[in-house]
Amino acid sequence: MFAIAVNGSPRKGGNTEILLKEVLGVLRKARWRTEFAEVGGTDIRGCSACGACLVKKDRQCAIKKDVFNEVFAKMLKADAIILGSPVYFGGVSSDMKALVERSGYVARANGNAFAGKIGAAVVALRRGGAIHAFDTINHMFLMSRMIVPGSTYWNMGFGRDRGEVSSDEEGLANMRHLGAAIDWLGKAIKTHRARYPE
Repeated sequence: MFAIAVNGSPRKGGNTEILLKEVLGVLRKARWRTEFAEVGGTDIRGCSACGACLVKKDRQCAIKKDVFNEVFAKMLKADAIILGSPVYFGGVSSDMKALVERSGYVARANGNAFAGKIGAAVVALRRGGAIHAFDTINHMFLMSRMIVPGSTYWNMGFGRDRGEVSSDEEGLANMRHLGAAIDWLGKAIKTHRARYPE
């Protein structure tokens, strides 16, 4: 099985990255193939509402000059998609919002291509706004007919300065449990082999 974690933070080696890699570490130990991708700090832009994806249905966005199509292709191949964002002004980063908008729309335009996949949101924050950011990501997952596993708490970790989230043991433990929950759910789905309902 294959899981991709996509980082919406422009800060390399930052708290969001640490949390996402904690989840991926558990999945690697469970023999999943994993990949870490970044949209944070790139030139990704939001949806232009052109509707080309609804017409072409080629599993791509018409905007070709940013990282979106490369990352989206990996999301399509994945059994589990983990999206992580820092909290900026009470919401997700603009880079993560662009990915959520476009990936959700292009997937829906192409036969609900995310249906039946596992989706998990991960949020890094200093103090407040985590639930709104968490919900923003999960809304796309749920509208895309994905399966969202729970964990021991909301999937968040606290820290402001780079690496500070490493001191949030409860947050890290939640990430490890989230990885185990994704592994369990992925194996259950694979064993059942049922087609997701239309």
